[in-house]
Amino acid sequence: MDVDTRLLRYFAAVAEEGSLTRAAQRLYVSQPALTKQIRRLESALGTALFTRSRDGMALTEPGRALAARVPGLLAGWETALRETRAAGSRADRVLRVGFLASAANEATQPIIAEFARRRPGWRAEMRQASWSNPSAGLAGSDVDVALVRLPFPGQEALRVVELFSEPRCVVLPEAHPLAGRETIDFRELLDEPFVAAPPETGPWRAYWLAADERDGHPVRVGAVTAQPDDWLTAIANGYGVALAPESASRFYTRPGVVHRPVTGVGPSRVGVAWDPADDADPVVRDFVRCCRLVCART
Repeated sequence: MDVDTRLLRYFAAVAEEGSLTRAAQRLYVSQPALTKQIRRLESALGTALFTRSRDGMALTEPGRALAARVPGLLAGWETALRETRAAGSRADRVLRVGFLASAANEATQPIIAEFARRRPGWRAEMRQASWSNPSAGLAGSDVDVALVRLPFPGQEALRVVELFSEPRCVVLPEAHPLAGRETIDFRELLDEPFVAAPPETGPWRAYWLAADERDGHPVRVGAVTAQPDDWLTAIANGYGVALAPESASRFYTRPGVVHRPVTGVGPSRVGVAWDPADDADPVVRDFVRCCRLVCART
């Protein structure tokens, strides 16, 4: 019988948390979706894994047997996946580099050039991820290293080096009443609908909605997008405003959209991240050195 590893991850989270609510929050999925997946796993195995009550989710005897094995299974699969993909990349002399949006801004091309100089015959293969994947592919071992925006879900389990920071700005429809301002205070945006990242991105979504700067003021979400083009379209069509890195005014613009400096929110931070299992990988280490060297110059 084949079982999706995602189901095992969901099972492990519920088993560890003892609560569907807490597990759903940890996984950045909705509780109904998590409940459905747990039932799907139980159906596939032909046995109940949890006893449900008002106090939470208690493991049954079959559930305890599975819970004892799942962490090792998942760890072994992740290791096998990472090593297989890394071996393929080494054979092809390719370093898979994940990135979001504008990556490291204007420093991206000099980083790639420095890597090519340091590693003749190797190629940095850039793989853009959607905003629904804020680890830029690292979480699923799809890339070897990633240029990321901090904070993002799961970064505590990775190695992360901050490279630089830049102010955030606000992106508005051209016809918005505040679009004519030179600078906008974030407090003037508290009642505005925002174009948000998908809910499952958790702290990433919260950061770009400036949840910590709202003093408890609720967020209005006018649209949800996971790609820059969809994001710009939603703003241009008046579904909401959005916070963005200042560099978005150079990399992501179109008619009908304006970027304005915003006060009252912290900066956006750019970093390079990799899996701790690759600490000793000389190619990954060289790429990180290139990132630090180039960004120190700018």
